[in-house]
Amino acid sequence: MKVLVLNAGSSSIKYQLFDSAEWRVLAHGLIARIGEEAGELKLNWYDAAGAAQSRQETRPIPTHQAGLDLLIADLRERGLLADVTELAAIGHRVVHGGPNFNHPMIVDDAVVAEIESVIPLAPLHNPGHLAGIAVARQLFPSVPSVAVFDTAFHQTMPPTAYRYAIPEFLYTEHRIRRYGFHGTSHHYVAKRAAALLGKPLAKCNLITLHLGNGASASAIRNGQCVDTSMGLTPLEGLVMGTRCGDIDPAVAIYALKNLGLDADGVDQLLNRQSGLLGICGVNDMREIDLRAAAGDAAAELAIGITAHRLKKYIGAYSAELGAVDAIVFTGGIGENAAGIRQRACADLERLGIVLDDTLNAARKPSGERRISTPASAVQVLVIPTNEELEIAQQALAAVSPIE
Repeated sequence: MKVLVLNAGSSSIKYQLFDSAEWRVLAHGLIARIGEEAGELKLNWYDAAGAAQSRQETRPIPTHQAGLDLLIADLRERGLLADVTELAAIGHRVVHGGPNFNHPMIVDDAVVAEIESVIPLAPLHNPGHLAGIAVARQLFPSVPSVAVFDTAFHQTMPPTAYRYAIPEFLYTEHRIRRYGFHGTSHHYVAKRAAALLGKPLAKCNLITLHLGNGASASAIRNGQCVDTSMGLTPLEGLVMGTRCGDIDPAVAIYALKNLGLDADGVDQLLNRQSGLLGICGVNDMREIDLRAAAGDAAAELAIGITAHRLKKYIGAYSAELGAVDAIVFTGGIGENAAGIRQRACADLERLGIVLDDTLNAARKPSGERRISTPASAVQVLVIPTNEELEIAQQALAAVSPIE
């Protein structure tokens, strides 16, 4: 059987088609600029001989339904999906599941209503996800759609971790609390870390660091999340590409009172103009590294602040967990920025963290690897994330009968 994974936004749909027998990617790509005259359809697939193929087409794609119609026609033309009866499930990435979803859900009207109810918590993401879900349910009524939530993995946090020190009514009436995000990524790399450690996930204590343009940390005790850095929204926590991360809330009040900004302006300031971009003018860590090596003080500061924040979270989560089996770096920065990893782990020998500088700096081998010394009580791992595979596997598990 096959599983189709969809990540629908307001004007785009990212997709991957998996063969569930070996979890092999059959096709992946992007439907972009939905609603514009110059829409784009990008398809990458493997032919019968296993050779990579690709095509790209520019044409009007007026709606999400039109985009998925084109995609299914493309897949059929190339023999990748002879009939929708080959699909066991369609897995949908949903950024925000609110407080009530702690596992994947087969989509019905009640699930849709709950996702709609938390749109105020994720106004940029959930409407697009709902559009993708609606089209999938309409086009493939016989194929179960499964919502896989970025927030679900973090629902095991205790109230001491997810509650804010604010008036009770904000929690009970407005559902303001810590939710956390990147949950599918944290869950995936936690499972892979357990496999590398040779232990059941339920016996592992881990600190997972998803570092990309968005970045978050999670503390995992006995396989379950007990704390995470992102909060009500993805703004809280680590330094990110354009997001500030942890900040005195009074900064927003100051901006409202003294900078002539309204709420939307403050939102843009902290979510779109801050982070690495705000510090040094660019948000690509590769370019920042090059600038820092050339003596750019602002780029060096951006790297320093990023590593400083990471180290604080590693220390805090080490204290929270008490004992840590491994620290896991993932995401584009986590997997590739050796300098960030080195600075984040420097001088943490008292916590049992001893990085092997040679392994850390090596460009090859890539993939899953250990970068700590044999003497390190806490293993330091680099594990490439695969959120689409995690969504596909969770979607299939949700529709499969328990034997």
